[in-house]
Amino acid sequence: MHRVCGTIVACVTTYRISEAAELLGVSDDTVRRWVDSGVLAASDDDAGRSVIAGTDLAALAVERARTPDDPAAGSSSARNRLPGLVTGILSDTVMSQVELQAGPFRLVSLMSTEAVRELGLEVGSRAVAVVKATTVLVETPRAQR
Repeated sequence: MHRVCGTIVACVTTYRISEAAELLGVSDDTVRRWVDSGVLAASDDDAGRSVIAGTDLAALAVERARTPDDPAAGSSSARNRLPGLVTGILSDTVMSQVELQAGPFRLVSLMSTEAVRELGLEVGSRAVAVVKATTVLVETPRAQR
């Protein structure tokens, strides 16, 4: 990631092809094909490397975001829904720790063991992590600051 600031134009965050690929979860070659076909616009940085504007990358990420079907979507006020697969359950008589893999994200939920039984959760079950919180922390890498 690199920030370029002009004298008249505001700062623009840019990403090298490899960084863009990592952020989008695709190969470098896929990003190059998208640039070649016009799906993404690229320019050259001061070192002559192809870079992509962060705003263009964000727009493509939103456009290409695919979420597995969620049969309960729309019946809740919570809007942060992450369909996934249960990958681990650690239970005692009262509480359970349930791990869910939702795309590239590993989520851990603590719930009652009774809830695990009532939901029929087991490793390999489909489940949806629903997040409704008053606080969500956003962090940036140290190099960006």
